[in-house]
Amino acid sequence: MVVSVEYRLAPEHPLPASYDDCWEALKWVASHSDSTKYPTDNTEPWLIHHGDFNRVFIGGDSAGANIVHNILAFRFGHQSLPGDVKILGAVLAHPYFYASQPVGSEPVNGIEQNFYNLVWKLAYPSAPGGIDNPFINPLAPGAPSLAQLACSKIFICVAEKDGLCDRGVWYYEAVKKSGWQGQIQFFRQENEDHVYHLLQPALNQDSRNAYKLINLIASFLVNH
Repeated sequence: MVVSVEYRLAPEHPLPASYDDCWEALKWVASHSDSTKYPTDNTEPWLIHHGDFNRVFIGGDSAGANIVHNILAFRFGHQSLPGDVKILGAVLAHPYFYASQPVGSEPVNGIEQNFYNLVWKLAYPSAPGGIDNPFINPLAPGAPSLAQLACSKIFICVAEKDGLCDRGVWYYEAVKKSGWQGQIQFFRQENEDHVYHLLQPALNQDSRNAYKLINLIASFLVNH
């Protein structure tokens, strides 16, 4: 079963609106684990009768992957979900992270006019620390420890031609070195760009790589 969250978007609704929306949506899902204890006027019978609340995963692409990290690091690490529901695993596809200090092949100069920095300013113009705010830079001073990520399994996916590829690798390596006790899986697709699996859906016969990635994600969910 999949629950898709239509969270509010910048610039009309700057961050942290999307983080708040996704956390509220997750709490709504978890409330179905015991509909008698957590009654709501907006119940979903499918969740009540068919949801397995011992196997809850969260996932996202790009900005969605950034939200997944921040749910695990900021929200679920400090607040509980209704019914004490736990998050078993997380999928971060082409996560939107950045920082003032470049990694890998990222440009050394021109951070102020860097595309990713400009998008971040649009999404969160009042962000303390700018591009080094912990919401966008998970290793920034004051950011929650990656060792405390509130799930037991993580799947991180990157794409070779994506300008955020090296940042995804950086995040993967940082989680491994953090002392986090869960299981982490990593996949890098060569010769593809950012969210290629959304731009060329798996049903498209010309997108074998998208089909491969969707199958890897499905396997991650099913086999855990």
